[in-house]
Amino acid sequence: MIQRLAHTASVVALGAALAAGAVFATNADAAAEAAKNSVTAVFKQMNVPVEGRFNRFSADVRFDPANIAASSAKLDVEVASFDIGAPEYNKEVAGDEWFDAARFPHATFVSTQIKPGANGAFSVAGKLTIKGKTTDVVVPVQYRKDGANQVFDGTLPIKRLAYNIGAGEWKDTSVVADDVQIKFHIVSAAH
Repeated sequence: MIQRLAHTASVVALGAALAAGAVFATNADAAAEAAKNSVTAVFKQMNVPVEGRFNRFSADVRFDPANIAASSAKLDVEVASFDIGAPEYNKEVAGDEWFDAARFPHATFVSTQIKPGANGAFSVAGKLTIKGKTTDVVVPVQYRKDGANQVFDGTLPIKRLAYNIGAGEWKDTSVVADDVQIKFHIVSAAH
């Protein structure tokens, strides 16, 4: 049961991770740059850190550091596409107690404002929707140029229960923590 729970919680965290972190990959770039990109979520299960990876998403990013006001990001994540290496766990997390992928197949993020900070830091405000629940979030992002590419890194803390991820017995935060750290590294061709 503990191993099952770890895998289940990993999927939950990763769905959220992708929703927040993959905001910075474009549709065309995502396929070509997939090996360079990563979106993970770290959470604690029985006080032990667990990390997982989410694989399928599409995004439309219009990022121009010289024209932040015109920049935007839209993301769509297939919540059932998480792969933790065990099909039975992937199937469980797609179920109604976790992502309920049959009713809510996608998680989305739509930016509403991007603000520059110091030394390549940006704050991306937007609407994060997971399992039919929409909240306002601010994603802290570190930006840099790497040749012809734009590179985005960041971590977004969220609460899984705010999105009803982990219903029933899975609401017990002493088993799977409510806190999830979404970490991402996205490489995108500069526009």
